[in-house]
Amino acid sequence: MPSNTKLSRMLDAGANLTVDGALATELEARGCDLDDPLWSAKVLLEQPDLVKRVHRDYFRAGATVAITASYQATHMGFARRGIGEEDALERVASSVHLADEARQEYLGENPDAGPLLVAGSVGPYGAYLADGSEYRGDYSLTRNEFLEFHRPRIATLVAAGADFLACETLPSLPEAEALLALMREFDVEACLSFTLRDGGHISDGTPLAQVAKLFREQPLAVAIGVNCVPLELVSPSLEILGKATDMPLIAYPNSSEIYDAVTKTWGPSAAGGSPARLDNKQPASLAEGAPVWRELGARLVGGCCRTTPQDIAAVARLSENP
Repeated sequence: MPSNTKLSRMLDAGANLTVDGALATELEARGCDLDDPLWSAKVLLEQPDLVKRVHRDYFRAGATVAITASYQATHMGFARRGIGEEDALERVASSVHLADEARQEYLGENPDAGPLLVAGSVGPYGAYLADGSEYRGDYSLTRNEFLEFHRPRIATLVAAGADFLACETLPSLPEAEALLALMREFDVEACLSFTLRDGGHISDGTPLAQVAKLFREQPLAVAIGVNCVPLELVSPSLEILGKATDMPLIAYPNSSEIYDAVTKTWGPSAAGGSPARLDNKQPASLAEGAPVWRELGARLVGGCCRTTPQDIAAVARLSENP
């Protein structure tokens, strides 16, 4: 069940929220093989209770927002495995139910905690392609094709009780525009976070300032920002967004390692294990970056790939509400 607490209302009241960390990293650490086009959505088929346990561990670490395991869970992706659309969308719905069950179990242990929110993950079309194109944005679909791809999952996430949508790892402005139309269609709040070509442009080359202008007059677009990006790009991107809009910002970057989308492997950064620094202000970890990103307007801060409950615990300690 949804929490009946709107994200926008919490942000208007001054809340600084801690987003959870990597789901796939924790699933792999617990023995899951995610070398599969479905990625973490594969675990919805095979070990759903493990997904719930990871969500619960992030709540215990101090996360106030859980992002569901639906990033790569689409009816088209499941169809590749011979799963019909009805069954596929039941799996999408289960991603919300598992996060909510983890929330309820945590609240049972900590009745004074909360409110806690469940965000329905909406990954880009590039995630379905499973070829790294969510970091390039080099695919081209018509508006109707984007709508037809995203509509069934969004409808299911909303019906299952997600408190808001996390439209994440977006590389493409046309895709973000289509998602905005679906937010209005289903009257659902959302955070939109993008991958980056550099500190000033999303992956398809659109300037961040232009992206911000598109969403700043849209009441259902509650926050805008970046995710699944290197630590060193967070501050430059937030500075640009902060100048272009007064919307709350969101940031949940990767760990200090660098992802190679071609080989699908992780390696040390250019600095030999620490992020390549653009200046002395660049953080070496989530915990170091969180206070800086808060000052730049990030009201939601967490972690993406290769981050852990320990990282989120550090962010939560540094991100207490005023």
